[in-house]
Amino acid sequence: MSILPDLLEETTRLIYGAQEKSVLMRVVGGIAIKLHYKTDHPFFRREYGDLDFVIEGRQRREFESFMPTAGYSPNKQFNLLNGAHRQIYYHNDTEMKLDVFVGSFEMCHKIPLENRLHIQPLTIPLAELLLTKAQIFEFNRKDALDIASLLLNVETGRGEAVIDLDRIAHLCGNDWGLYKTTSINLKHVEEIVRGEEDKLSEAERSVIVKRIGDILETFESMPKSLAWQMRDKVGTRVRWYAEVEEVAR
Repeated sequence: MSILPDLLEETTRLIYGAQEKSVLMRVVGGIAIKLHYKTDHPFFRREYGDLDFVIEGRQRREFESFMPTAGYSPNKQFNLLNGAHRQIYYHNDTEMKLDVFVGSFEMCHKIPLENRLHIQPLTIPLAELLLTKAQIFEFNRKDALDIASLLLNVETGRGEAVIDLDRIAHLCGNDWGLYKTTSINLKHVEEIVRGEEDKLSEAERSVIVKRIGDILETFESMPKSLAWQMRDKVGTRVRWYAEVEEVAR
């Protein structure tokens, strides 16, 4: 098996290659968060095994035509059954997996991205990028550190150049399950960050905790849909997230 490609270089190669075919393709996941680093903090360094992308549903056919030219082969069975929403490809030389979400990022919760991929040059928008990590029900330390690193490097506020609190309010104010899982996980991130006195400076911890607080305060004041309010009365007595299965090769 060949040596795996440098994932940052491969990410930009694919995005710009797709762009030449007029296809919008944006990265999501840990690599996407790394692309927003202002400094390479040693505490947040980790290995990355594969790549995850989002494309627009209306460009699905053009994307499918592009992938073989970029050196990737489809998981034919998976794509036949799921291709309208999610697709899997493998690098021809290394067998590295590439996971592609179509129109929306949908795992434990659904985060719509159609007509949103033009906002950042390489990644999905920052608010949605944070939520794709925070929506994980079986949340682990790696996920928590990814969120912490994003919050350290990117401000919360209003507008697409930051983690847009209005966008978070819109998505979570209409989806109680997404709000609930995100709330639980952000509090978990805060606990981890507060306990890392040796690896994060007091100033770094303060920045992350403050930005978590900004989001949690947004949850308190955001408009909540009627469906949200009705689901809130049920609470956690009924499962509020989708169970996600690993995709077999």
